[in-house]
Amino acid sequence: MIGRFVLSVCCLGILASSLSAAAPEDPKKYAITELDQVDADFAYQGEYAGTVSGENTGLQVIARGDGKFDAVSYPGGLPGAGWDRQGKWKMSGARTDREATFETKIYLGQEERSVVYTVDGKSASVRDSEGSSLGSLIKVHRQSPTLGVAPPWGATPLFSGKNTWHFKGAKVTENGLLQEGTELKTPYKYFMLHVEFMLPYMPYATGQGRSNSGLYLQSRYEVQILDSFGLDGEFNECGALYRYKTPDVNMCFPPLSWQTYDIKFKAAKFDYEGNKTKNATITVWHNGIKIHDNFEIERKTGAGQQEGPESIITKIQNHSNPVRFQNIWIIDYMEPMAYPLAHPNVVQWSPELYTSNTFDGFPHPGPVNVPHITINGRTR
Repeated sequence: MIGRFVLSVCCLGILASSLSAAAPEDPKKYAITELDQVDADFAYQGEYAGTVSGENTGLQVIARGDGKFDAVSYPGGLPGAGWDRQGKWKMSGARTDREATFETKIYLGQEERSVVYTVDGKSASVRDSEGSSLGSLIKVHRQSPTLGVAPPWGATPLFSGKNTWHFKGAKVTENGLLQEGTELKTPYKYFMLHVEFMLPYMPYATGQGRSNSGLYLQSRYEVQILDSFGLDGEFNECGALYRYKTPDVNMCFPPLSWQTYDIKFKAAKFDYEGNKTKNATITVWHNGIKIHDNFEIERKTGAGQQEGPESIITKIQNHSNPVRFQNIWIIDYMEPMAYPLAHPNVVQWSPELYTSNTFDGFPHPGPVNVPHITINGRTR
């Protein structure tokens, strides 16, 4: 159901004019990679979680530039944290001076009711149309359980902040982050790849122009990178096998949050005459939640190279948006391993078996909540 909200800003000591003063002539190219450069709207963008009429509820607020916002309410909780992946309510509106108000109709049980969300950037109170309290939501900042995980024994560190030996044409920022637009020197056929990435804040941009990059596995199959926070998770959005398969759930975090892909990939097989005998398979965890489960890829995706028996390199796409990367490593399952039974954290490694910097072989839930970070009045 499409709802309507009107959003206005409480006083947080942030000048609303800061965005227009810093924006370039083409607002679609407005891209921020540092928290201390964001605008007033950023403080309201993000995720909120709590209860409405005793039911767990999630809320995502998405900045669209010039005080305009979209928002999505999720019954059961946030994606990956209780939402049943079925119903949700979309809203849109604009910012004014003193308060943040979301108004829409949702189902509480079997009953459709009008509700009003009032947001101050840190929490949201929820009331019905008569002003009676229905509950409250608290702003949360979620983090992937595999964020910052060190390469397990036997893995190859590809990038840790300085050395770019494993990449061709790599560029690194002053604060040690890998920039988009590079490729591995070594081809891999059967592997587990861990990649951490951060989307720039681009509130004016839309669609494929909003924080776009991608991982081209073997230069053939693209796992899309895009600011799809709060969107439906279409076949060209974050986590998708580009224009081929949608992710099972959209696990995209807000921009300027570090996110993770953990990808297990096995290349297609060909006979001696070059005929394909087995499809490539892929499993993808986005921020610790499985979004593709041992999926067979029958052909190349998007602008990828055609399938073939030769093994070719993996690329990080340059789509002219400043997406940043850190802590990249790979487990090469084609590499002979001495005493594999002594190192199950390599043989069996997956995000589901890893939490709190410990591999213990037991399944765990996905993202965890961590404290907010506030710099110069801007909260993430």
